Parts: sequence; C-alpha cells; structure tokens
Amino acid sequence: MQFIFNKMEKYKKKVIGLLIFKVIGTLTDLAIPYLTAYMIDQLIPTSSKDDITKIILLGILMLLVVLFGWFFNMKANRMAEYVAAYTVRDIRYELFSKIETLSAKQVDELTQTSLISRMTTDTYNIYSAVGSIQRLGVRAPILFIGGIVVSFFLDWVLALIMVAMIPFIMYFSLRTSKMGRPLYTDIQVKVDKLIRTLRENITGARVVKALSMVEHENYKFDLNNKEVVESELKATKSMSKIRPLVDVIMNLGLVVVLIIGAYRVFNSQTKVGEILAFVTYFTIILNATMSLTRVFIQMSKATASSLRIIEVLDFKTDMKNGNMEVFEVNETPHIEFSHVYFSYNQKGDHLEDINFKLYKGQTLGILGATGSGKTTIINLIMRFYDPYQGEIKMFGKNLKDLDLSALRKSIGLVLQTDLILSDTIYENIQFSRKDILPEDIELAKTIAQANFIDEMPEKNYEKMTQRGTNISGGQKQRLLIARAVAGKPKLLILDDASSALDYQTDMNMRLSLKEHLSETTKIIVAQRISSIKEADLILVIEDGKIIASGTHETLEQTSEQYQNIIKHQLGGELNESTNH
Repeated sequence: MQFIFNKMEKYKKKVIGLLIFKVIGTLTDLAIPYLTAYMIDQLIPTSSKDDITKIILLGILMLLVVLFGWFFNMKANRMAEYVAAYTVRDIRYELFSKIETLSAKQVDELTQTSLISRMTTDTYNIYSAVGSIQRLGVRAPILFIGGIVVSFFLDWVLALIMVAMIPFIMYFSLRTSKMGRPLYTDIQVKVDKLIRTLRENITGARVVKALSMVEHENYKFDLNNKEVVESELKATKSMSKIRPLVDVIMNLGLVVVLIIGAYRVFNSQTKVGEILAFVTYFTIILNATMSLTRVFIQMSKATASSLRIIEVLDFKTDMKNGNMEVFEVNETPHIEFSHVYFSYNQKGDHLEDINFKLYKGQTLGILGATGSGKTTIINLIMRFYDPYQGEIKMFGKNLKDLDLSALRKSIGLVLQTDLILSDTIYENIQFSRKDILPEDIELAKTIAQANFIDEMPEKNYEKMTQRGTNISGGQKQRLLIARAVAGKPKLLILDDASSALDYQTDMNMRLSLKEHLSETTKIIVAQRISSIKEADLILVIEDGKIIASGTHETLEQTSEQYQNIIKHQLGGELNESTNH
C-alpha cells in the first residue's frame, strides 16, 4: 500500500480537506442518537407546553444537523473521488510510459495480455481501494471510536459488554485481509489467461472460422473461464467463512445488550431513550467494524494489484539507448550485419551467422518461407531486439550507439500486421508527424499507388474503421506503404507489404519507389520473386541461415534453392513481371 500512498502524496491538500470534511460530517452522524435519547427521556415524558416547544426546536436542530452532515459528507465524497481518479490516472500514465520503454523481449516475457490486464483491471482495483480508504477508512474509525466514547457516557456497563465483542471482530477482519491477498493475486493471473484467449480469438476470428476451429476455441475459452470462476469461488468461500462468524458475534452481543438493558431499565438503573441510543451506537460501531473489513478486503485486492504494477515499473530497460544521431557517411554501408546471431528464447538460434552489406540507395530483397527468419532480421534493424553475438552497423556506427528515436525516425516501416487507426486517411498517413505536409501526403499516395483514396466520397478525410475493416486487403497495404514513405525515410522496409497486391500494381509501386525515392535504401521482404528480382542483393533465408545470396541473375544460375522457388511460383508470375 505504500506505493499507493506515495502516489496520493501529490494530492495532499485535497486529502487533508476531505479528512476535515469527513470528520465533521461523521461527528454530526454521531450526534443524532444522543439527541434522540435526550428527547425521549427528558422532553417527551413531561409533555408540558414548554417541553413541546423544546421538542420542536430540538427537532429543527436535529434536521439542521442531518443537513449539515449531508453537506460535509457529500463534499468529502466528491473530493475522495477526485483523489482516487487522479491518483489512478497518474499510475496508469506511469505504467503506460514504462511499457513504452520496454523492449520487445520484455513485452514477450510479461505478455501483452498481462500488460493490458495490469493497465485496466489492476488500476481499477487500486481506484476502488483509494476511494474506499478515503470514505470508509476515515468514517469507520471515527464512528467506531466516537461510538464507544459516547456509549460509555450513556451506560458504562453495556459499553463494556460491547467492547468485549470487538477484539473477536477485529481478529476475523484482519484474518480476512491476510487470506485475501494471495487469492486475489491468483484471480488476476487467471483473468490474464482468459483475456489472452479472448484477444486471440477476436483478432484471429477469420482464421479460427476458416480452419473450423470454433469448437476447439470455445472449449479452450470455457476451460479458462472455469479457472477464473474456480479462483473467484475459492476466494469467495474463504471470505464468506469469516462474515457469518462476525454476524454471530454481532447478533449475540446485541441480544446480550438488550437483555441486560431491559433488566437495568426495569431496575431504574437506566432509561429507555438511553437504551435506544445505545443500541443505535452499538449498530453504528459494528457496522463501522464491518466497513473496516470491506476496506481491508479492498486493500488486499489493491495490494495484489499494486505489486503487479510495481513488477512492471521495476523492470530495468534492457534496451540501452545510445546518444549518436544518424549521419550518412559516403562509401560506408547503410546497413551492415557482421556475424550476427540471435535467439528469442535462448534455447536455439533463430538467426545464425548473418552477414551482408547494403549501401545507400540500394535495394535488398529477402526471400524465404514462413518462419525462416526474415522478419527477425527486420526486428534487429529496428532494434526491437538486440543480437547476443555479432554487430549491426548503420553508416559505420553500431546500432546500440545510435539514439533509438533518431534511428527509428530515419526508417519507414510496413509490417505484415500493421496498425490502421480509427481515424481519417489523412491522419493515418500523417500519423501525428507534424513535419509531414499535405504535398508529402499526395506524393506518398502516388508512390503507393493509392489512387483509390481519391475515389472515396471524403477522399483524404474518409474515416477508417478500427483495423481498416472498411477497405480491402490490398487497399490497406497501399495505405500503410503511403504512411511509410510520407516521411521520406532514409531506409524503407517493406515486410511482405505487397502480398495482397496484384502483379501490375506491385510492379508500378516498385517503379514509383525507384523514381521518387532513388536515394532511399530499401529492404523488401517477400515470398514471391517478382517483388524482389530487381534488387541489388537478394538473401535466401532458411532456418535462420543465409543459404544463398546475390543478384537475381546470379542466383538463377548458381542457387538450386532459388531455382526451385522459381519453379514453384504460380502461373508464370516471373515471366509476367519480366515482360512489363
């Protein structure tokens, strides 16, 4: 909880203010039973004209006290909500900022689903706890202590009976808090798994249906769902064992108080109004104790959630940032891989002894089957990951020495699965890069062969749905290519970015790239040879190794693997692209 209290420190003035308001409002609540007892015992029995006037005046006073208490409690609750909302806003922002600095390896380790759960469910648990602590955590102790003090003034004998019950209730309340923490942590872990399954099925809904895997995925989701239910039931059962015991103690105490109270009234040792007030205070005290129990449960959830958030915040970024800018150096390779080895899980190499040089303005084609390591090379160039052996250089400088922001700003990237914003086409291409002008966007559309945009009703301001579901696959790819080239990058990477384009459009785009971005170095990852046959260097990748390299003409003569790929290309694709 110290983590949460440290975050609340920023709103100390608000917290102090709400404490003052809450104390005043709670004290007014304590006054009502005492005033009621005074009216019943002192004013009503005499029934004189003066006492009737006093009863009316006392009734007005009690009404004013109630309104006074309502006002201060309302103000305190609003301030509590403000502090809770803004404290969690700060935690959420800090967590998001930290996630942004994590390397791809660290995100893989934590998992995307778990990070989403921590950002949503865990921060909500903290929000609920901060609100409860400020409202019930302040109000309940005042009612508890104040109720006991006033009860002793009313009848010390009955007060002693009541106080004797409290240690048992407090013991079970604290036990509830201690038991709850690991149980609620386990629930969050199970919820992470459930969200992961849900996310996979939503994003991959078409694939699941196409492969007739709906029943299997339903079964998988049902298992995860049952695990969550079982964990929740386990927590509920553990918590529910305590509540009935507390209720028994409360009711037993109330019965004893009423029996002894009746006996004392019968013997004129106390008055009816005092007994009525005492029972009210007894109920207030016990309810305050139960409120504290609820606060302890909320704190258990919040503690478990805060530990999960702290786990992320304590991650030391393993991707060290350099401080050098990206400077072009003549006669020096734009990109150079030297004996590069890489593994995602340290259990086997996903890239092995990768070597190549690519000079400014040249085009590199990377060819290989799915899972061969093509995208992994791109991940290393972007510094999403670092190799465990070997060196990657840009213009003679090790990538690790370059400023990450400067490195990535110099690169235009289109991934196999890329992001389309739920925004206008203009915003999707500009992508919050204020240095990109309208003329840059028009040129980008031309290069990407994205003429379909001008045929839309709103043209550049046509609204895209989430993930671009209102345009075709080929249109998505052209929109993403337009985004990548709009910033006039020094290095353009197209990772299977034209797979949904027909051969003619693909060829026109490559010609346009050559015409308008002749100084830009290009890396094209593809599975069809027509997309890369004009590249200055082609790498054929298999199982993380370069099994052949050279120009199209060289590989056509010297590489058996390349020749086999040509033979397996469908319908004269190569000849078609050559004729054009």
